[in-house]
Amino acid sequence: MSKKQKLELTWIGKEVRPKLEPRILLEDPTKSYHAKHRVSENDIFDNRLIFGDNLLALKALEQEFTGKVKCVFIDPPYNTGSAFTHYDDGVEHSIWLSLMRDRLEIIRRLLSDDGSLWVTIDDNEAHYLKVLCDEIFGRANFIVNGVWIKKSAPQNDAKYISDTHDHILVYAAKKEIWRPNKLRRTDEQNSIYKNSDQYDGIDKNGNWYGRGPWYADNLTVKTVSQSGIYEIKTPSGRVTLPPDGRAWAYSENRLLEMIADNRIWFGKDGSNKPTVKRFLSEVGEKGVVPKSVWDYQEVGENRNARQEVLKFNSQDPFATPKPEKFIERVLSIATNENDIVLDSFAGSGTTGAVAHKMGRRWIMVELGEHCHTHIIPRLQKVIDGEDQGGVSQAVNWKGGGGFRYYSLAPSLLQQDQWGQWVINKEYNADMLAAAICKLEGFTFQPSTKHYWQHGFSTENDFIYVTTQTLTADQLQALSEEVGPNRTLLVCCAAFRADESRFSNLTIKKIPKMVLSKCEWGHDDYSLNVQNLPQAPEEVSNPASVTRTVKKQNNQQTGLFGEDDGGAA
Repeated sequence: MSKKQKLELTWIGKEVRPKLEPRILLEDPTKSYHAKHRVSENDIFDNRLIFGDNLLALKALEQEFTGKVKCVFIDPPYNTGSAFTHYDDGVEHSIWLSLMRDRLEIIRRLLSDDGSLWVTIDDNEAHYLKVLCDEIFGRANFIVNGVWIKKSAPQNDAKYISDTHDHILVYAAKKEIWRPNKLRRTDEQNSIYKNSDQYDGIDKNGNWYGRGPWYADNLTVKTVSQSGIYEIKTPSGRVTLPPDGRAWAYSENRLLEMIADNRIWFGKDGSNKPTVKRFLSEVGEKGVVPKSVWDYQEVGENRNARQEVLKFNSQDPFATPKPEKFIERVLSIATNENDIVLDSFAGSGTTGAVAHKMGRRWIMVELGEHCHTHIIPRLQKVIDGEDQGGVSQAVNWKGGGGFRYYSLAPSLLQQDQWGQWVINKEYNADMLAAAICKLEGFTFQPSTKHYWQHGFSTENDFIYVTTQTLTADQLQALSEEVGPNRTLLVCCAAFRADESRFSNLTIKKIPKMVLSKCEWGHDDYSLNVQNLPQAPEEVSNPASVTRTVKKQNNQQTGLFGEDDGGAA
């Protein structure tokens, strides 16, 4: 019997997957920034700006944030070959798909059950990306392929057809749970409510009252049911039926109730086909259902976005930012206050700036140097209340809050001069303990009472990391202190004892215990590969075939090698 086939997108190198190292994050307080005082009780200070490769950063976030992110917005390089200054944007299709696949799989795990992914992309890869997202998120979780009209004027020098739109692919983590927020009504939308009656209805005491302005809406629906097909007699005596292929939106009994409540309009002379009155007073608080086409007049255009960024870096403007009003639209639909928003292609920092102004918690990742030249200066002005452009006036932004700046730690292991994998010399004891905790699935939380509690997996299961060689006496004392009701994973350079003697201890040697877990020493998984090789060479590490790896310049010997002494 043949295996059941599935519908999928295939490309060269699809089977190649990186074994990512879950790096720890190192805060640099000199680059973190906070307001000098609280502006409101709702100020948020624990936002995160991460400098480094975004695939490694996503992996670093996975342990802490799986299932917690409400909205992921990404604006990845479009693979157009247009030679962006800040991105290598000419990756061949297959490599581009592999690199996007690797990131989207982690993003899917980071999303909460009621979370959603929003990706802006152009025609070059939109349709491939749609099928790729169908595989990762499930076709049933596709929400919409939105369209952003990003230019107010055509390109007269276009060779074929002027490109004036981008796609917005939207996926829910679980579509049966996810619900979009409605948008605030605009004055233009309210302007259609022009009609008004002196008396609109009767309250519970039998008194007439006014409901305010209304407009006449269609009373029929295209879903035909027998209960919706019947004759209506107008006040003038005319009898009317719904058009062919349609039915009345309400049952006959409900319609009679609405006529009595003055909610049905038959025209000035009482002989028109009936319409239903939609009152502004009743829809104003409900908002407007979002549409799939976003016009530049509503959410801005490329030109607006470039002008916004010029205020923070006039010497080196970012070429492809998104307008703040565009990001506000995304976050208004997908999030509420205090929800976590993630952008792993931060660019000029628009997502974080808008999320901050809207009272959302945010995480941004950026590898390019514009993390320092564009994003940090921009966020500082937002926090100080000096940025009154973009959506600041619309959301009444006054400043406040802050963010923490992190960089990715170097790879835990490096090769010494003899090719042996050893602990990176840049790691101190705390960094080593945090890294081993993350690799073994423990939460790093050193105890102030017990030296051997560096982290925990449950309330009774702990981990201890040391660079020492432990003797039988030391392990015996440790076992007695742990006690019969707790268990401890001991990670050490080596040990001199029969581990079967200690029922509450599991003893492993580092770095040997982690050697096979990851690709070590790989610092760059960015979108920077220009050409796909026609025939991959046979290599010991297949992931290196389709990825450019930044070689470590420092090949110093670490703390100890995999074969340093101790029991097997």
